[in-house]
Amino acid sequence: MRTLCLALALFATLSAFAATGKPVSYKSGDETVQGVLYTPEGKGPFPAIVVIHEWWGLNDWVKGQASKLADEGYEALAIDLYRGKVATTPDEAHEIMRGVPEDRAARDLHAAFNYLESQSSVKKNRIGSIGWCMGGGYSLNLALAEANLRAAVINYGHLAADQSSLNKINASVLGIFGGKDRGIPVDDVNKFEQGLKQAGKKVEIHIYPNAGHAFENPNNKDGYRADDASDAWKHTVEFLAGTLKK
Repeated sequence: MRTLCLALALFATLSAFAATGKPVSYKSGDETVQGVLYTPEGKGPFPAIVVIHEWWGLNDWVKGQASKLADEGYEALAIDLYRGKVATTPDEAHEIMRGVPEDRAARDLHAAFNYLESQSSVKKNRIGSIGWCMGGGYSLNLALAEANLRAAVINYGHLAADQSSLNKINASVLGIFGGKDRGIPVDDVNKFEQGLKQAGKKVEIHIYPNAGHAFENPNNKDGYRADDASDAWKHTVEFLAGTLKK
Protein backbone atom coordinates (compact mmCIF):
# COMPACT_ATOMS: atom_id res chain seq x y z
CA MET A 1 0.00 0.00 0.00
CA ARG A 2 2.81 2.40 0.93
CA THR A 3 4.47 1.75 -2.45
CA LEU A 4 1.19 2.44 -4.24
CA CYS A 5 0.71 5.70 -2.33
CA LEU A 6 4.23 6.84 -3.21
CA ALA A 7 3.66 5.99 -6.85
CA LEU A 8 0.38 7.92 -6.90
CA ALA A 9 2.02 10.89 -5.20
CA LEU A 10 4.82 10.88 -7.76
CA PHE A 11 2.30 10.70 -10.60
CA ALA A 12 0.36 13.62 -9.13
CA THR A 13 3.55 15.65 -8.84
CA LEU A 14 4.58 14.92 -12.41
CA SER A 15 1.09 15.68 -13.69
CA ALA A 16 1.06 19.01 -11.87
CA PHE A 17 4.11 20.15 -13.78
CA ALA A 18 3.35 18.73 -17.22
CA ALA A 19 1.96 21.45 -19.46
CA THR A 20 -0.56 20.27 -22.02
CA GLY A 21 -0.61 21.58 -25.55
CA LYS A 22 -3.37 22.79 -27.81
CA PRO A 23 -3.40 22.56 -31.61
CA VAL A 24 -3.01 25.90 -33.35
CA SER A 25 -2.95 26.98 -36.97
CA TYR A 26 -1.42 30.02 -38.64
CA LYS A 27 -0.52 31.26 -42.10
CA SER A 28 2.78 30.41 -43.78
CA GLY A 29 2.71 32.20 -47.11
CA ASP A 30 -0.43 31.00 -48.90
CA GLU A 31 -0.68 27.89 -46.72
CA THR A 32 -2.23 27.30 -43.32
CA VAL A 33 0.11 25.23 -41.14
CA GLN A 34 -0.37 23.43 -37.85
CA GLY A 35 1.54 23.40 -34.58
CA VAL A 36 1.05 22.60 -30.93
CA LEU A 37 1.21 25.46 -28.42
CA TYR A 38 2.20 24.85 -24.79
CA THR A 39 1.44 27.65 -22.33
CA PRO A 40 2.78 27.97 -18.78
CA GLU A 41 0.58 28.19 -15.73
CA GLY A 42 -0.04 31.67 -14.40
CA LYS A 43 -0.43 35.08 -15.93
CA GLY A 44 1.62 36.21 -18.90
CA PRO A 45 3.09 37.63 -20.92
CA PHE A 46 5.78 34.96 -21.12
CA PRO A 47 9.03 34.59 -23.04
CA ALA A 48 8.51 32.20 -25.94
CA ILE A 49 10.35 29.52 -27.91
CA VAL A 50 9.97 28.02 -31.39
CA VAL A 51 10.50 24.27 -30.87
CA ILE A 52 11.80 22.47 -33.99
CA HIS A 53 11.64 18.71 -34.41
CA GLU A 54 14.25 16.18 -35.50
CA TRP A 55 14.11 14.43 -38.86
CA TRP A 56 11.49 12.09 -37.40
CA GLY A 57 8.84 14.81 -37.42
CA LEU A 58 6.62 16.25 -34.71
CA ASN A 59 6.46 13.15 -32.53
CA ASP A 60 5.73 12.62 -28.84
CA TRP A 61 9.34 13.15 -27.75
CA VAL A 62 9.52 16.64 -29.26
CA LYS A 63 6.11 17.51 -27.85
CA GLY A 64 7.44 16.39 -24.48
CA GLN A 65 10.37 18.79 -24.78
CA ALA A 66 7.98 21.63 -25.59
CA SER A 67 5.86 20.71 -22.56
CA LYS A 68 8.97 20.75 -20.34
CA LEU A 69 9.89 24.19 -21.66
CA ALA A 70 6.40 25.45 -20.82
CA ASP A 71 6.91 24.11 -17.31
CA GLU A 72 10.03 26.29 -17.18
CA GLY A 73 7.91 29.36 -17.94
CA TYR A 74 8.02 29.66 -21.74
CA GLU A 75 5.23 29.75 -24.29
CA ALA A 76 6.48 26.92 -26.51
CA LEU A 77 5.30 26.42 -30.09
CA ALA A 78 6.15 22.96 -31.44
CA ILE A 79 6.05 23.39 -35.21
CA ASP A 80 5.43 20.77 -37.88
CA LEU A 81 7.65 21.10 -40.94
CA TYR A 82 6.36 17.76 -42.31
CA ARG A 83 2.68 18.67 -42.61
CA GLY A 84 1.49 15.85 -40.35
CA LYS A 85 3.94 13.15 -41.40
CA VAL A 86 5.90 11.31 -38.69
CA ALA A 87 8.62 8.84 -39.61
CA THR A 88 9.16 5.54 -37.81
CA THR A 89 12.31 4.31 -39.58
CA PRO A 90 15.54 6.09 -40.57
CA ASP A 91 14.85 5.46 -44.26
CA GLU A 92 11.42 7.03 -43.97
CA ALA A 93 12.80 9.98 -41.99
CA HIS A 94 15.49 10.56 -44.63
CA GLU A 95 12.94 10.42 -47.42
CA ILE A 96 10.53 12.88 -45.77
CA MET A 97 13.33 15.25 -44.76
CA ARG A 98 14.67 15.37 -48.34
CA GLY A 99 11.15 16.20 -49.54
CA VAL A 100 10.93 19.45 -47.54
CA PRO A 101 11.66 22.42 -49.84
CA GLU A 102 14.16 24.77 -48.20
CA ASP A 103 12.14 27.87 -49.11
CA ARG A 104 9.03 26.35 -47.53
CA ALA A 105 10.91 25.46 -44.35
CA ALA A 106 12.27 29.03 -44.14
CA ARG A 107 8.76 30.37 -44.63
CA ASP A 108 7.39 28.08 -41.92
CA LEU A 109 10.08 29.17 -39.45
CA HIS A 110 9.36 32.83 -40.15
CA ALA A 111 5.62 32.18 -39.77
CA ALA A 112 6.16 30.47 -36.39
CA PHE A 113 8.21 33.42 -35.15
CA ASN A 114 5.55 35.86 -36.35
CA TYR A 115 2.79 33.80 -34.75
CA LEU A 116 4.46 33.95 -31.35
CA GLU A 117 5.26 37.63 -31.79
CA SER A 118 1.56 38.32 -32.45
CA GLN A 119 0.33 36.66 -29.26
CA SER A 120 -0.70 38.91 -26.36
CA SER A 121 0.59 36.21 -23.99
CA VAL A 122 4.15 36.52 -25.37
CA LYS A 123 6.92 39.01 -24.58
CA LYS A 124 7.72 40.09 -28.11
CA ASN A 125 11.38 40.89 -27.43
CA ARG A 126 12.00 37.57 -25.64
CA ILE A 127 11.55 34.93 -28.34
CA GLY A 128 14.05 32.12 -28.88
CA SER A 129 14.36 28.85 -30.77
CA ILE A 130 15.51 25.32 -30.03
CA GLY A 131 15.94 22.27 -32.22
CA TRP A 132 17.57 18.86 -32.37
CA CYS A 133 19.36 17.22 -35.30
CA MET A 134 17.66 18.62 -38.40
CA GLY A 135 15.79 20.99 -36.11
CA GLY A 136 19.06 22.18 -34.59
CA GLY A 137 20.16 23.32 -38.02
CA TYR A 138 16.85 25.07 -38.53
CA SER A 139 17.25 26.78 -35.15
CA LEU A 140 20.45 28.27 -36.52
CA ASN A 141 18.69 29.19 -39.77
CA LEU A 142 16.07 31.09 -37.80
CA ALA A 143 18.81 33.00 -35.99
CA LEU A 144 20.35 33.89 -39.35
CA ALA A 145 17.02 35.10 -40.74
CA GLU A 146 15.32 36.81 -37.79
CA ALA A 147 17.14 39.84 -36.45
CA ASN A 148 14.83 39.98 -33.41
CA LEU A 149 15.38 36.38 -32.30
CA ARG A 150 16.85 36.61 -28.82
CA ALA A 151 18.31 33.12 -28.31
CA ALA A 152 19.00 30.00 -30.36
CA VAL A 153 19.75 26.52 -29.02
CA ILE A 154 21.41 24.19 -31.52
CA ASN A 155 21.46 20.54 -30.48
CA TYR A 156 23.81 18.74 -32.91
CA GLY A 157 22.48 20.61 -35.94
CA HIS A 158 24.28 21.73 -39.09
CA LEU A 159 26.55 24.75 -38.76
CA ALA A 160 27.29 27.87 -40.75
CA ALA A 161 30.95 28.56 -41.47
CA ASP A 162 30.73 31.68 -43.62
CA GLN A 163 31.78 34.68 -41.55
CA SER A 164 29.44 37.04 -43.38
CA SER A 165 26.53 34.79 -42.39
CA LEU A 166 27.59 34.61 -38.76
CA ASN A 167 27.80 38.40 -38.66
CA LYS A 168 24.02 38.53 -39.24
CA ILE A 169 23.17 36.73 -36.00
CA ASN A 170 21.85 38.87 -33.17
CA ALA A 171 20.70 35.99 -30.97
CA SER A 172 22.77 34.50 -28.19
CA VAL A 173 23.73 30.96 -29.20
CA LEU A 174 23.97 27.74 -27.21
CA GLY A 175 25.49 24.79 -29.07
CA ILE A 176 25.37 21.23 -27.76
CA PHE A 177 27.33 18.56 -29.63
CA GLY A 178 28.71 15.05 -29.37
CA GLY A 179 32.45 14.54 -29.62
CA LYS A 180 31.89 11.35 -31.62
CA ASP A 181 29.29 12.78 -34.00
CA ARG A 182 30.61 11.73 -37.42
CA GLY A 183 28.36 14.20 -39.23
CA ILE A 184 29.45 17.26 -37.24
CA PRO A 185 33.19 17.02 -36.49
CA VAL A 186 34.55 18.77 -33.41
CA ASP A 187 36.82 20.87 -35.65
CA ASP A 188 33.73 22.29 -37.36
CA VAL A 189 32.15 23.07 -34.00
CA ASN A 190 35.30 24.86 -32.87
CA LYS A 191 35.43 26.91 -36.09
CA PHE A 192 31.77 27.83 -35.63
CA GLU A 193 32.44 29.00 -32.08
CA GLN A 194 35.50 30.97 -33.13
CA GLY A 195 33.58 32.62 -35.96
CA LEU A 196 30.81 33.75 -33.63
CA LYS A 197 33.30 35.10 -31.12
CA GLN A 198 35.19 36.89 -33.89
CA ALA A 199 31.88 38.52 -34.87
CA GLY A 200 31.35 39.64 -31.27
CA LYS A 201 28.40 37.33 -30.67
CA LYS A 202 27.40 35.70 -27.40
CA VAL A 203 28.04 31.97 -27.72
CA GLU A 204 28.24 29.01 -25.36
CA ILE A 205 29.36 25.60 -26.64
CA HIS A 206 29.29 22.24 -24.86
CA ILE A 207 30.86 19.16 -26.43
CA TYR A 208 30.30 15.76 -24.79
CA PRO A 209 33.41 13.74 -25.67
CA ASN A 210 31.89 10.25 -25.60
CA ALA A 211 28.56 11.11 -27.19
CA GLY A 212 27.55 10.65 -30.80
CA HIS A 213 24.69 12.15 -32.76
CA ALA A 214 21.21 12.43 -31.19
CA PHE A 215 22.48 11.44 -27.75
CA GLU A 216 19.71 13.35 -25.96
CA ASN A 217 16.82 11.26 -27.28
CA PRO A 218 16.10 8.04 -25.33
CA ASN A 219 14.50 6.57 -28.45
CA ASN A 220 18.03 6.42 -29.87
CA LYS A 221 18.68 3.13 -28.10
CA ASP A 222 22.25 2.72 -29.34
CA GLY A 223 23.36 6.30 -28.80
CA TYR A 224 21.34 7.71 -25.89
CA ARG A 225 23.50 8.92 -23.01
CA ALA A 226 21.31 9.70 -20.01
CA ASP A 227 23.91 11.59 -17.96
CA ASP A 228 25.02 13.72 -20.89
CA ALA A 229 21.39 14.39 -21.88
CA SER A 230 20.58 15.49 -18.32
CA ASP A 231 23.58 17.82 -18.25
CA ALA A 232 22.68 19.24 -21.66
CA TRP A 233 19.16 19.99 -20.46
CA LYS A 234 20.57 21.74 -17.38
CA HIS A 235 22.70 23.97 -19.60
CA THR A 236 19.71 24.62 -21.84
CA VAL A 237 17.50 25.71 -18.95
CA GLU A 238 20.22 27.97 -17.55
CA PHE A 239 21.00 29.50 -20.95
CA LEU A 240 17.36 30.23 -21.77
CA ALA A 241 16.75 31.74 -18.35
CA GLY A 242 19.77 33.99 -18.78
CA THR A 243 18.77 35.20 -22.24
CA LEU A 244 14.96 35.18 -22.30
CA LYS A 245 13.95 35.87 -18.70
CA LYS A 246 16.21 38.86 -18.02
